[in-house]
Amino acid sequence: MRKRLVLLSLALLALSCTGEEEEEVIAPKEAAAEEGTIYSINAGGHETTNPFKFLNTSKVKFEVRFDSTAIYATKDPGNQADINKLYGMADCSTLHHENSARFGWRWYNNQLELHAYSYKAGKNASTFITAIDLKKTYTCELTLADGKYIYKIGDKTVEHERGCSGEGKGYQLYPYFGGDETAPHDIKIKIKVL
Repeated sequence: MRKRLVLLSLALLALSCTGEEEEEVIAPKEAAAEEGTIYSINAGGHETTNPFKFLNTSKVKFEVRFDSTAIYATKDPGNQADINKLYGMADCSTLHHENSARFGWRWYNNQLELHAYSYKAGKNASTFITAIDLKKTYTCELTLADGKYIYKIGDKTVEHERGCSGEGKGYQLYPYFGGDETAPHDIKIKIKVL
């Protein structure tokens, strides 16, 4: 890039010295780097390395993209139905196993599924939202409304009960593998907060 700028500057200087009419020179644009964070869950682990982040918000919105590392088989076939956690937040100024909302995911019946996953007063609930394709980007939106969580992916919407009202107060929840088992291999998930 620096070499291009030097050459471009020299070309402009040469044009100005010859007395010829100046032409507009447009420098080529660099390809924009893809935004977002790639979260890695290492083989034998449950979670990614994340900063602790407090949230006060009524909405969590992000894009997600999974690659082939999302395909896995659990050691115990009975654990294949367990829901892994994707992204969301603890809520109601409590710990996440008391009150929280996040999207969940699993590789199940030969497809990648996204779920609504929440806790209300310590009781867990999960609901299938939709199956998605690998290597495609999807927008996930979680709205914290009075008394309910609204999960949205495309035209699919699911609601869960919420243990409080008003703006969500808690901390960020990041990708986590399991259930009972740890990740059978390295898993990479790309998330871009919107």
